Amino acid sequence: MNTNSLQQHVNEPTRGNNILDLVMTTTDLSINGLEVTGKIGDHQMIDFSLKVQDPNTRTQHKQVLDYKQANFEQMKEELGSYNYEVLMNNKNAEECYIILKDKIATATDHHIPRKRIRPTNNPPWFSQEIKRLINARQHSYRRLKRYQTELHRQEQIHACRAVKRTIKSTKRNKEITVAAQAKTNTKSFY
Repeated sequence: MNTNSLQQHVNEPTRGNNILDLVMTTTDLSINGLEVTGKIGDHQMIDFSLKVQDPNTRTQHKQVLDYKQANFEQMKEELGSYNYEVLMNNKNAEECYIILKDKIATATDHHIPRKRIRPTNNPPWFSQEIKRLINARQHSYRRLKRYQTELHRQEQIHACRAVKRTIKSTKRNKEITVAAQAKTNTKSFY
């Protein structure tokens, strides 16, 4: 269990003098109030509460490197100022790699600023136009529910069709773009 980072929480017998019923979690999950209580058949019942994080909560901002604002000339100067023959003299390949990686990381920290971005859960084909059409569809639905006239019903039908049509064509265009770039830009698929 330790090799798989699992932790066993039941320490009392659950059937006779044996521990047959297990509660195993990864070490980052916490179990609260675990008790071996009344019987179910010939087993003891295990009562506990599991503390988990809500999957819908997400971090508000993420730090990424802002390459557009980077000063690559100064970065080249800094990386060129080191005497690599002296730094890597009598070192094996692993030690040389670590030295080079540290120098590049230091230069990156000095010359490439970071920016905060807000993560999104939107698919890659989702655009501002689709968002605007979805908002218009919701607005027309609210008007239909409030007034319930034939004019508002037709407006709602038109708004729904516009959203479906735009999403379908945007998805199709994204698929065509990814397929066209598949040989040259493999990252566009992901």
